[in-house]
Amino acid sequence: MIEEKPYAPSCDKNSQPILGVLKSLVTNHKSLLEIGSGTGQHAIFMAPYLPNLTWTLSDVADRIPGISLWLRDYPRSNLRGPLEYEVGKTSFPEGEYDVVFTSNTLHIMSWEKCLLFFRDLGQNLKSDSLFIVYGAFNYGGKFTSESNQKFEAWLKNLNQESGIRNFEDVCDNLKAYGFDFFDDIEMPANNRILVFKKS
Repeated sequence: MIEEKPYAPSCDKNSQPILGVLKSLVTNHKSLLEIGSGTGQHAIFMAPYLPNLTWTLSDVADRIPGISLWLRDYPRSNLRGPLEYEVGKTSFPEGEYDVVFTSNTLHIMSWEKCLLFFRDLGQNLKSDSLFIVYGAFNYGGKFTSESNQKFEAWLKNLNQESGIRNFEDVCDNLKAYGFDFFDDIEMPANNRILVFKKS
């Protein structure tokens, strides 16, 4: 039984910049599903600043206890979950969502699982819903920085199927599942936020 909350230092660094972008994108939206909530820190930090939005957390089974500890210690009236979701293994979280947000997940999942994830999004989101993804991306198959190249080497040392995804591949495959590219926003530490809209 886990008793100590998991902690991700990166969330302390990137929560405020991500929130700044989200606030500009989801002012007219009602229900956000976060895929791969990790520790839950992003949701805990951001939810109070997005009172119009119900934020539902989700992750693989092993992460659920840690997220639950954060929600216990920092309850927010507009937080729901955590729900279990593992791409290719469990069904997409039940509910009607007009935003799906995910952070630092595509480079962890295998590309095969990324494609299954895109399929799940296409099958479960309605027209005009947003898919917002934060993380590092390559462009034209090239790294945007030396630090990203080192990060990829570190990822592949842990799992050969992990790796920084190509912007063009993400766009092309989301397009096949009904998503139009909407925006590409530069973020600190050589990260991006990509925004897609369900057509």
